[in-house]
Amino acid sequence: MAIASLMPTDQTIVEFDVRTDEMLVNMGPQHPSTHGVLRLVLRTDGEIVSEVVPHLGYLHRCAEKIGENVMPIQFIPYTDRMDYLAGMNMNLAYSLAVEKLCGMKIPEKANVIRVLVCELNRIASHLVAMGTYGLDLGTFSPFLYAFREREMILDLFEEICGARLTYSYITIGGVHDDVPDGWLDHVTQFLDYFEPRIPEYHTLLTTNHIFVKRTANIGICSKELAIQHGCSGPMLRGSLDRRKNDPEWDLRKVEPYCDYDKYDFSAVLPPFDMAPPEAKLGDCWHRYMVRMLEVVESIKIIRQGLDRYKTAAGSHRIELPKHLPAGEAYAESECPRGQMGFYVVGSPAKAQVPLRVRARSSSMANLSLAGKICEGCLIADIPAIIGSIDIVMGEIDR
Repeated sequence: MAIASLMPTDQTIVEFDVRTDEMLVNMGPQHPSTHGVLRLVLRTDGEIVSEVVPHLGYLHRCAEKIGENVMPIQFIPYTDRMDYLAGMNMNLAYSLAVEKLCGMKIPEKANVIRVLVCELNRIASHLVAMGTYGLDLGTFSPFLYAFREREMILDLFEEICGARLTYSYITIGGVHDDVPDGWLDHVTQFLDYFEPRIPEYHTLLTTNHIFVKRTANIGICSKELAIQHGCSGPMLRGSLDRRKNDPEWDLRKVEPYCDYDKYDFSAVLPPFDMAPPEAKLGDCWHRYMVRMLEVVESIKIIRQGLDRYKTAAGSHRIELPKHLPAGEAYAESECPRGQMGFYVVGSPAKAQVPLRVRARSSSMANLSLAGKICEGCLIADIPAIIGSIDIVMGEIDR
């Protein structure tokens, strides 16, 4: 940029050329704040970022093509490896698609157990999101607090299925096994312990002055931009305004599955009464806060599920047909990061393996607008923005 300066001595104009050079800066794929093997190429002018281009493919495992070469029940463990922080929810999404294709009617007891473990997994996932977000922004304590409670949820999962990360517990037709003796009491004990701890998280992060300065009015995503890019989950709901009658877009509410319509809970939209003055709708702070409030709603659902299990009819599982029928089916579930959908095509020759399997990842859609919401920010804001999207690369690369 050329700057003209009027010299007072002889009234002549002297021009100084002080333009800066643009640089391409790699962030990742080893950078810890990219939450996995994600490479971001930043185009910068000094500290200002003018362009962000995500580069994928470092974790690709051909999961969808594998799904076309194994029986549906054999593909369940592969879904665990997609969003490995929400394996229960991944299991459910694929099971719903195959059950829809086969026309299966799932027993009430199986649906109750599915709701219980999926909401526990939602809490565990949001705890990781909260703890690692604190790490991204330079504080370590929230990470320790979050993993303290998450370990207790993993203890519950280990008790019910023997695994702590990749569960393969929710399967086609219901769940692998009924809940063990005493497990429901252990869940109640955990909730009684966990609920009073939530204010600690808000003290550590939500109202922390430094955290607010790093997240409020940063990475603003408008409702229109989120819809254009097919965003869902907290990424979309963090940009919706209840005062303008924006839809409370949560699949558990608008397209209920597993009898979610029988539970009393709210779809979380940004809380304007809790927002700091400098925060703007659709920024990093609002996306973070939506996840924190969803934890409270999940607790409500789990407590209702514990009561419903006592009177639930039917078994924990029914058998899958020996052959997949011809036809196609698509089903989605509301996972911690948004809507995860699976498209399954049955074979007209009554084969045991699907003709086609495809997955629709919420993290992929959410990450697609990173370049838009990072324009004009500082390099130091990139970890705050990417962390607020809450991506898992296993779900994106597949």
